[in-house]
Amino acid sequence: MLPEPPVGEVRVVGIDDFALRRRHVYATIVVDLETRRPVEVLEGRDAGSVVAWLAEHPEVEVVCRDRGRAYAEAARAGAPQAVQVADRWHLWNNLCEAVDKTVAAHHGCIKAAFTPTQPPAQTPAPPLPDAHLDVRGRPRVLAARTAERYQAVQELVAAGRSLRGISRDLQLDYYAVRRYARAASLDELIAPAIHRRSVLDAFKPYIYERFTDGQRNAVQLYREVRQQGYTGSASTVNLYVHLLKRGATTPPTPRPIPAPRCAATLLLTHPDRLPPEQTGNLHDVQAACPHLTAAGQHVRAFAKMLTNLTGQQHLSEWIDNVRADDLPHLRQFTDGLRTDYDAVLAGLATPWSSGQVEGQNTRA
Repeated sequence: MLPEPPVGEVRVVGIDDFALRRRHVYATIVVDLETRRPVEVLEGRDAGSVVAWLAEHPEVEVVCRDRGRAYAEAARAGAPQAVQVADRWHLWNNLCEAVDKTVAAHHGCIKAAFTPTQPPAQTPAPPLPDAHLDVRGRPRVLAARTAERYQAVQELVAAGRSLRGISRDLQLDYYAVRRYARAASLDELIAPAIHRRSVLDAFKPYIYERFTDGQRNAVQLYREVRQQGYTGSASTVNLYVHLLKRGATTPPTPRPIPAPRCAATLLLTHPDRLPPEQTGNLHDVQAACPHLTAAGQHVRAFAKMLTNLTGQQHLSEWIDNVRADDLPHLRQFTDGLRTDYDAVLAGLATPWSSGQVEGQNTRA
């Protein structure tokens, strides 16, 4: 093996622990973030060995680390001249934990928001399932064609015809004929056709609820679902409302109530990255109670600050805004930010992070 090159002077370092034997033996890795290579592996993950290494390298100007006390104290003692930088991934992860707890505390509000109101007594809808109909209330062409072919194939199989003979008689692909012949029932074949989703499906529960509340204007309902992320046409909404007026469609299946972790994920995901059906859920989660509305606003403001590295301008104000709301778990998060304020501010204002260190740990 070639000898390791000398470490030389190191200006910006990242420090993190990794497991040599999980839950039993740990070590500390030191990475030169400018050259993107490890420069030292230290025994253990306590402050002592890190303090000693940093003291031997007085040229270090920046130390990137996680939120733990051990490495913060080590950097303070071994490299008092260096700027400490709290890693942005760890900051975001700490915020995610606080949001998880906040959503769990207010999950009752979410349950109430997603529980459909009982509609007034109406004439029962026809027994034909909604999935068999298109948006105009007509039988789906694909479903009808599949049923017709299934019956024809089954009759010829019962008459003793071979699959290849049936393929010639009906002018169907051999493998399609084999699929029709082997199907245990028509439902097995027709399920993919009748359960195809349309862009409106995610918004049908909302439209149905508004319809039963008395809003029968399709144009107004179209405007409302557009605000929730619907990307389809107004005519599709109009056709669905028309079917509701005629009583020619069954009520949509109620939306499942998001679990606390799922609801937290909605708040923590950039709205532009959510699929349309989840955009509506995000709207309802935030509208469930003012605490969740405020939490969503604080999350987006923090994400913007973290992404754009504008902590110098906005961190102090963000902390004050969070503490002005009745959000105990987010307040606790800001307590940690205040305790480690200088390192947090550097993490939200400088390009350095411990991503390279995590990458080296993963590679190891």
